[in-house]
Amino acid sequence: MLTRMRSWLLAPVDVAWLVAFRVVFGLLVAVSLERFVTYGWVDEFLVGPRFHFKYWGFAWVEPLQRDAMFGLFYGLIGLAFCVAAGLCFRLAALGLALGFSYLQLIDVSTYLNHYYLASLLAWLLAVSPAARHGSLDAWWRGRRARRASASVSASGTAAAPMDTTAPDTGPPSAEVARIWLLLFRVQVGVVYFFAAIAKLQPDWLLDAEPLGIWLNQSTSLPILGPILTWPGAAWVFAWCGFCFDLTIVGWLSWSKSRPYAYAVVLVFHTVTRLLFDIGMFPMIMSAAALVFFSPSWPRRLLRLSKVPQTERSALLVERAAAEPERLPARTSRPWLEGSPRLRDAALALGVAYCALQLLLPLRFLAYPGNVLWHEQGMRFSWRVMVRAKGGAVTFALRDPSTGTTQEIEPHVFLTPFQENEMAGQPDLILQGAHYLAAEFARNRGHRVEVYARSRATLNGRRAAPFIDPGVDLTQVRDGLAPYGWVLPAPDTRAPHVRPVL
Repeated sequence: MLTRMRSWLLAPVDVAWLVAFRVVFGLLVAVSLERFVTYGWVDEFLVGPRFHFKYWGFAWVEPLQRDAMFGLFYGLIGLAFCVAAGLCFRLAALGLALGFSYLQLIDVSTYLNHYYLASLLAWLLAVSPAARHGSLDAWWRGRRARRASASVSASGTAAAPMDTTAPDTGPPSAEVARIWLLLFRVQVGVVYFFAAIAKLQPDWLLDAEPLGIWLNQSTSLPILGPILTWPGAAWVFAWCGFCFDLTIVGWLSWSKSRPYAYAVVLVFHTVTRLLFDIGMFPMIMSAAALVFFSPSWPRRLLRLSKVPQTERSALLVERAAAEPERLPARTSRPWLEGSPRLRDAALALGVAYCALQLLLPLRFLAYPGNVLWHEQGMRFSWRVMVRAKGGAVTFALRDPSTGTTQEIEPHVFLTPFQENEMAGQPDLILQGAHYLAAEFARNRGHRVEVYARSRATLNGRRAAPFIDPGVDLTQVRDGLAPYGWVLPAPDTRAPHVRPVL
């Protein structure tokens, strides 16, 4: 059973899908990075703030100086174009994945699902054989191989009989192992699946919130605006969004419905881009959904025939299915390269990666209460657009030596964007308290107690107390344990307060 499964995962498929994905993804990442520079977001989010919220375990990540940060962005844009072209692909892709991930780790408040997805896809692409064909690297290798072959022919040396156990120095293969296709399909599929799971709750399905709040702000749009004023429009959109996320992977996976399903994907993401300011997410998802098509779809799109297998390729594929453990230690075919142990280790790593992507969004089940309120298990879980959360926080600093209390408003040390993000996320409030305590100790020479007086609103409900005002946050350490210092969420069926237009 395991042997058959291994053979199936290692079986060759056309590399055309991976080439197309490499080109489109590289161009989209280049555009995304260019937007940061053009719109001034490098200064606003990465360089300008005097304080940066850190991911748990990554407190050591610091932003570069302004000139170096802009240099990094321009360098990453160049690397993204190199990835698209397949030029020095391995180094370019690894550099792009490292640099893009570093940018995401600078400040938690800038977390967005599509940045997280882009980072994961960049890493998958970096370790994949995406430049084996249809790239400048492949063109250069093929050119060198043709020159070497021409030199041998010109010297009059007789060609040796073909040895199927010898390394092949010919043109790069036009095929990759099926497991690469499955890895990318799983990565894209979990986004849709867990986005549906996140919507499987009363706020979305019964109250059409927070969608109703956002749609009420878009009634001035042409064509769509009048539709949004119809009674029940928010519920129709909410249920359509839930059904789309829940079923679209199945429709894309079925060959007969795939073209129509992809048309729905384009319409869905176009509408969401018109209604909501969600950046590059619709374009990234529209491009990523192409991995569900047949591996040869780019060739058919360009009306090119598939590169035929050579006699040797057919022999190796046959042997891979029949006796995978007896394959030569190394061949030119990317789906067969390496020793059996190395191939098995690579397969195990791929399976572990898929398991991680399936389990990570479920970690919220380990915590009591509403994940939209306490936020533990919120990030990296594809909970796309399921909460509208706001609030206000005031820090109270009590000096134990004198008994005096001083109130600090967050705008003193945070940007407006950071303050807004912090107000609804307990771990950011905790970091803000620790920062103020450290600043006080540095200036006064002794410790201070820090308390948070906060209220938050979730999906249009009335504001409710958020952080326990009696807990000295300097005595709290962030971690994986439940946040006992976060007050319980308000009643999920409490009346909502909708904005007045």
